[in-house]
Amino acid sequence: MTVPPPNTVQASLLRLNARAWGIAVGLFMGGGLFLATIFLVIRGGPDVGQHLSLLAVFFPGYSVTWLGAFIGFVYAFVLGYALGRIIGAVYNRLAFR
Repeated sequence: MTVPPPNTVQASLLRLNARAWGIAVGLFMGGGLFLATIFLVIRGGPDVGQHLSLLAVFFPGYSVTWLGAFIGFVYAFVLGYALGRIIGAVYNRLAFR
């Protein structure tokens, strides 16, 4: 049995999986927007989600409705996935300088 050099072990422990970070951050952001939208739809009222509906400027097709919750989930997941991938890539680049 051969023991790997210490640098190899340290490098494999420090490296982040950028894809896993992307999925985790995407699910967190998408799930958060989905739950916030559903909460406002169920709560109801005369002017439902007045502030949250401003996201339609950045997410075309999004609205504070049941369908809008699913559309918003997709948009927020994609944005979160990209953010997670960037976080993982930047961390890996800085950690191995």
